[in-house]
Amino acid sequence: MTDSPRRAAINDAVVVWSIATEDLATKLPGSPLVIIMHGYGSHENDLISLAPLLPEGTIAASLRGPLLAPHPIENGFAWFTMGEPGNPRIAGVDDAALSVLEWLDRVEATYGTPPSVALLGFSQGGAMAIHLLRTAPERFAAAVNLSGFIVGGQVHGDRVMLEQRPPVFWGRDVADPIITADAVERTDAWLPEHSTLTAKLYPGIHHGVSQEEITDVAEFLQQHLFAADATGGAAAVATATVADASAVDEPAAEVAAS
Repeated sequence: MTDSPRRAAINDAVVVWSIATEDLATKLPGSPLVIIMHGYGSHENDLISLAPLLPEGTIAASLRGPLLAPHPIENGFAWFTMGEPGNPRIAGVDDAALSVLEWLDRVEATYGTPPSVALLGFSQGGAMAIHLLRTAPERFAAAVNLSGFIVGGQVHGDRVMLEQRPPVFWGRDVADPIITADAVERTDAWLPEHSTLTAKLYPGIHHGVSQEEITDVAEFLQQHLFAADATGGAAAVATATVADASAVDEPAAEVAAS
């Protein structure tokens, strides 16, 4: 798979890893990988703070969205352009998903292939996590959608998801002021049929991430990232306290789901 000249590529140089890059060649082939994707208008340094709270033994890579978020957001990025609130053009989301897959190809060619890969995203990054799973379900062990949504339209991996129902975690607050009701309804109708869904509500987080939610995410990833370990020696959930995890909110400039 090669980069398309029409599609913005993931910037390898700004990816934030949870371990030193010089250790990737020795550690990545034996460690599950968690790909982290930020929300609209944010950046790669945002959610990497969650890495110590993920299951012990995983490696996290926080990516920067390939698009520059427009004014009034400053120094923020996006995965795809904002269209109709809660219903972006699927072509732009397809492009972003292919860019992430091309980045993963480069990582595996350079450092080796991890035993399993999970997707974790917040808001627009949550939409990306599900869309990547829909695009290449054979490449991912699980997806975590935090305050995100399903993009409308057909993706070629949808039939595989319908048949295999891969594990998906969906966490949100019913009082989320950003994600539109239509986007929530679409997601609520689609995910139970196409995934083995763990859906949880976190009252009071609005459009953010809570300590309780990240604890649940760590347990979910522990179960599914290490499920293929033939030795049965799954690592313990990270012992770092979630009391140090700060809430994650979208920029104030975002007024509706992209």
